[in-house]
Amino acid sequence: MDNKQKKELQILAAKIRLGIIEGTYHAKAGHPGGSLSAADVLAYLYGKEMRIDAKNPKMEERDRFVLSKGHAAPALYSTLANTGFFPVEDLKTLRHIGSYLQGHPNMNTVPGVDMSTGSLGQGISAACGMAKGAKYFGKDINVYTILGDGEIEEGQVWEAMMLASQYKLDNLCVIIDVNGLQIDGSCEEVMNAEPIDKKVAAFGFDYVVIDGNDLDEIEKAFELFHKSEKPFAIIMKTVKGKGVSYMENVVGWHGKAPNTEEYEIAMAELNAKLVELEEA
Repeated sequence: MDNKQKKELQILAAKIRLGIIEGTYHAKAGHPGGSLSAADVLAYLYGKEMRIDAKNPKMEERDRFVLSKGHAAPALYSTLANTGFFPVEDLKTLRHIGSYLQGHPNMNTVPGVDMSTGSLGQGISAACGMAKGAKYFGKDINVYTILGDGEIEEGQVWEAMMLASQYKLDNLCVIIDVNGLQIDGSCEEVMNAEPIDKKVAAFGFDYVVIDGNDLDEIEKAFELFHKSEKPFAIIMKTVKGKGVSYMENVVGWHGKAPNTEEYEIAMAELNAKLVELEEA
């Protein structure tokens, strides 16, 4: 990744974060914290990594993406909007009656959404099915899925990983967003899933642990995925609420929207970051 491309991805991540705040503010609901933490990896996935076409969202040979932590829909919607799948202005309709942008991803209404998700633990199972299907039909298709560290407390996640290993799904990349916080508190206190690295290895995965808010480390992680002959896990340590000062590492921002004053502060901070990147 050269400096020009890195700058483009940083700008995309900044725009994704702006869209997250825009959407949740106008919805008066939603999940900004875990959406903001995943903005950088989503920018990389949709800006560089995946074979997709915004003008042809159902392209048969496209790579697939499943947001297993479906409550982070504001991040996925903002990513899709900022990469041309639908108008950015529509983010303001999030969760509104009659809007196609529901609180969790709906593959039947949103261009670019490959799987409806929301019930935690189920998305990775769907991703495994997609990866197995691609193998069965001899298609060169990679499948990517993002899980939350709170989500991996669900037993179904580990059943899916067992299946991925059994069927040698080396076209499956499982991204675990380890921001350390879930709705009821810290993951360590609610239900400690650590050591995550040893667990994914025990279930037959290759893996890497990275800073999930660093694009250079994200790129190296995907390079390792492409070299692996096993299903691959990217365990990314992130900051919940990344990019908005008062949201960072604050559990209360897991599932609530900013009020008008908080919205204005967040947008000012994020717009300042965007201008800084564009002028650099």
